Amino acid sequence: MHIVSITTDFGLQDYYVAQLKAHIYQRSPDVQIVDVSHSVDSHDIVQAAHFVENVFRSFPIGSIHCVAVYNYYQKHSSFITLEREGHFFIGPDNGIFSLMFEDLKPEDVYEIDHKLLGLDSIARIIGWTANYLIKGNPINEIGTQRTEINQKMGIKPVVVGSQIRATIIHIDHYENVVINLKKTQFDKIRAGRDFQIYYKQKDPITKISENYGDVAITDVMCSFNAAGYMQIGINMGKASSMLNLNKNETIQINFIDS
Repeated sequence: MHIVSITTDFGLQDYYVAQLKAHIYQRSPDVQIVDVSHSVDSHDIVQAAHFVENVFRSFPIGSIHCVAVYNYYQKHSSFITLEREGHFFIGPDNGIFSLMFEDLKPEDVYEIDHKLLGLDSIARIIGWTANYLIKGNPINEIGTQRTEINQKMGIKPVVVGSQIRATIIHIDHYENVVINLKKTQFDKIRAGRDFQIYYKQKDPITKISENYGDVAITDVMCSFNAAGYMQIGINMGKASSMLNLNKNETIQINFIDS
């Protein structure tokens, strides 16, 4: 049984998600579809890339991942597919896959000629492509190999001397504030030093917690989530709204040299 994951900014109020699934089920009724998220902020390819990048390796090899975010379906819109690490990806050529794979090259990508195929909507384009791959057809025969692709540069932490300036990239369902700094990078730069994490002008966080039980109820804490990203939370509270922290704001980390 093939597995297809879907990530969109469609929301759940309208019929758009069902329509996309219907076009997949139409030709492959036995496929298993997994919803990653349909609550990606509108047009936010950085958030969508963060979701898919951190979940796709948990799926079996051969899974197909459909990403329908910032779908500017116009006369000259292009939709692409590619294979990485044994997984297949389908979505618009809006730079989202270059955010997931920094070394992505144009020759790794194939364009879906939806006009030639008579596919007149995003749901039909993605549905047709998913079914093409489900049937085991070779990806290099799906369409034209690209000579260029839309590439985007993700926001990276800035390291200056004994300081890191990182960025809030996501607010999760519990209002934990996710920061674009991974534990491996933090530990390497820290090099055993003490530190101060400033999320506002005062009262810095000075230790990393393993879990919420390390601090008292309503206390602010910093930890690393399951995907290895730094996050700021509140035990039994909502960090984003209670601390007035929002996406794209800066978090400053100072390291203290002894």
